Amino acid sequence: MKAKIFFNPISITVLLVLVAAFSGLYYFELISTVILIVGIILSLLIASAIHIADQWEKAVVLRMGRYVGLRGPGLFMVIPIIDRVDSLIDQRVRVTDFSAEETLTKDTVPVNVDAVVYWTVWDVEKAVLEVQQYRKAISFIAQTGLRDIIGKHELADLLQERESIAEALQKTLDEHTNPWGITCQTVGIKDIVIPLALADAMSKQAQAERERQARVILGTAETEIAEKFALASQQYINNPVALHLRGMNMLFEGLKEKGSMVIVPSSALDSMNLGAIGGLTAFDKGQEGS
Repeated sequence: MKAKIFFNPISITVLLVLVAAFSGLYYFELISTVILIVGIILSLLIASAIHIADQWEKAVVLRMGRYVGLRGPGLFMVIPIIDRVDSLIDQRVRVTDFSAEETLTKDTVPVNVDAVVYWTVWDVEKAVLEVQQYRKAISFIAQTGLRDIIGKHELADLLQERESIAEALQKTLDEHTNPWGITCQTVGIKDIVIPLALADAMSKQAQAERERQARVILGTAETEIAEKFALASQQYINNPVALHLRGMNMLFEGLKEKGSMVIVPSSALDSMNLGAIGGLTAFDKGQEGS
């Protein structure tokens, strides 16, 4: 709601022109002092009858204290003295901040919640006649509704279901403000602040949960590896040649690393012909070095 303004650039210009005209006539003694005074008063009345409303505004006009209608946007005239422009109502979408401080959740956790509501006046007549200071009324209703919703939800729900809580609050606000000609279009939860000690405890709980999941995944991987090794051992039990080839491959991979040393039992030299393999590997390294 915009404060009423009696004069605007056009009315001031008209007033100055009329006063200058009457003053000029008086200066050249074409009119008397009484006529000059009457002319100045008439100029003030004419100027006060001229009003302007911006494109997004509606002017509320009262006649002898009774509502007679809306004027604007643009230039409009009223009857001086009898009519008056009570207020200019902004019909754009507006935003109001509100908060619920130190409010207990359903599980008795104190939280501070900051939110915003986007609203607009769709029926100016109702907004003017049905409620006084509708901005404050919207702010108080929003704050009360937010506190009520917080008390009905646990902390985990507040943190995880912000959108659903905001939608429920928007519906509650709309039910209260629609009779006033006001629509609450959207409600947004900006921030939820919990006590620092509780935040630390929740952080430790989340970290412990992540460690537990990591251990479960590691255990599952070990189980799968053991199952694969068990299947592989079944293939090697009755096939010593395959086992020897596997061992030779593992030893060959180890000997390929520069500066590596592998210690094997002497019996493996005969069973796997490791002497020849080691010599070939050494010879290969010598060729690479040259």
